[in-house]
Amino acid sequence: MDLRIFTEPQQGASYDTLLTVAKATEDLGFDAFFRSDHYLRMGSADGLPGPTDAWITLAGLARETRRIRLGTLMTAGTFRHPGVLAIQVAQVDRMSGGRIELGLGAGWFEEEHLAYGIPFPKERMGRLEEQLAIITGLWGTGAGGTFDFDGTYYRLTDSPALPKPAQARVPVLIGGHGAVRTPRLAARYADEFNLPFASIEDTVRQFGRVREAAARAGRAPDDLVYSNALVVCVGKDDTEVARRAAAIGREVDELRANGLAGSPEEVVDRIGRYAETGCSRIYLQVLDLDDLDHLELISSAVQSQLG
Repeated sequence: MDLRIFTEPQQGASYDTLLTVAKATEDLGFDAFFRSDHYLRMGSADGLPGPTDAWITLAGLARETRRIRLGTLMTAGTFRHPGVLAIQVAQVDRMSGGRIELGLGAGWFEEEHLAYGIPFPKERMGRLEEQLAIITGLWGTGAGGTFDFDGTYYRLTDSPALPKPAQARVPVLIGGHGAVRTPRLAARYADEFNLPFASIEDTVRQFGRVREAAARAGRAPDDLVYSNALVVCVGKDDTEVARRAAAIGREVDELRANGLAGSPEEVVDRIGRYAETGCSRIYLQVLDLDDLDHLELISSAVQSQLG
């Protein structure tokens, strides 16, 4: 089971804070550092000092880290034109020496679009499908060739399809709870399917849909990596668990029911139940970015038991 650290900087984090967490992620042996792609806080968090851009952040981290994978859960398809995003991701992949992964979603948080003057179109899933076709098409165009695309929402003519990423194929992540279109897009374009904040029962159901969609598309279902994103709150004892839950404004019982919370032994057992669904990678949503002792405990007492 791969454990990856997943942050939500819109809730309040500077670049320096993210850099500290990313370096701890690397030093403590985690597989990757991922971040959300949002421009507005959610809930009661103050969001200070203000939003950081996902791909500018990852470009900086690409030069400050050496081993960990870096990526987004999920880049909002409403924020950037697909041709521009393909250039940005390819450049950051080269800056990292080939360690970038692209999680791409349709975008859903209307308020952040209103707050920063970003258009929020009604038909976002159709746009996402064209974005996936364009980005993977640009990267997959052979040297010296050109790429054209004539869709409902986007048109590219005689694109040189440059630059290319350092990796032969940048892993593409698609995720969500949608029952029909999401599995179909994952089957066609994804290297990894990610299900955020879902129960074990819902995970079994959604992974099954993706596997069925892959088979219908003529693809081996096991070609995809299946992953979950879950909030994490681990403590050496009940008092420490309660302190960490209070720090992020959550109740312990709710976290135990909906995430990975409790003692290291409880969390290892819970991860084992997700592994039985076919999940081989978990993104640990870490909400208190100042609590580096939390990461150290997860590394020494949870990750060490997972092999």
